[in-house]
Amino acid sequence: MTRDVSTVAPGTPLKHVAELLSSRGISGVPVLTEDGIVVGVVSETDILRKEQGLVSGRRGALGWLLESEKPDPRLEARTAGEAMSAPAVTIAPGRRVAEAARVMLDSAVNRLPVIQDGRLVGIVTRADLVRAFQRSDDEIEHEIRGDVFLHVLWLDPARISVAVSEGEVILGGEVETRTQAELAEAYVRRVPGVVDVRSSLTWGIDDLARRRPARERRIRTG
Repeated sequence: MTRDVSTVAPGTPLKHVAELLSSRGISGVPVLTEDGIVVGVVSETDILRKEQGLVSGRRGALGWLLESEKPDPRLEARTAGEAMSAPAVTIAPGRRVAEAARVMLDSAVNRLPVIQDGRLVGIVTRADLVRAFQRSDDEIEHEIRGDVFLHVLWLDPARISVAVSEGEVILGGEVETRTQAELAEAYVRRVPGVVDVRSSLTWGIDDLARRRPARERRIRTG
């Protein structure tokens, strides 16, 4: 995500929003209240909608009568708050890249404000997601070994083999428990740039089986 986020207030004139988008080379900005709460997003599309409203307005009342749909009140917008798309579609900082992509596609948005404890901490755009999948296999392997195994799961990287090819990760070796094996695969899938994971990790203790009620274990074992 990008942490240096340009924002506007609900009362910011649309003309100033347009100038900000043009000068920063961006296509949209979050709209924040004085308390720092994200209440919406105003984009180039919202401004173009306003322009469309100005053109449509020149057609007069007859033009509106001929339209099949009622006019959007945002067509008369003069400020960011009046023109913005709300509520804002957001995402938490710990969510997977694949999930961010799904949310963008399902919601038909090009950017997601990243919210933590109700406050804006960054923004993710479609371009950011594309860049994430441009990471080299070496970068992906380094993050898996150093960040995921060593610092997050406290696993010895020397006991696990990691091979990365075109974003596909192959895991091998042995860990102590079945839970560790499943967590390793789950966390590796969250690494930006990973497109698939094939795990042949083995474990010495099936701790998940031990947690099942005794009656369930008897049923499963006959």
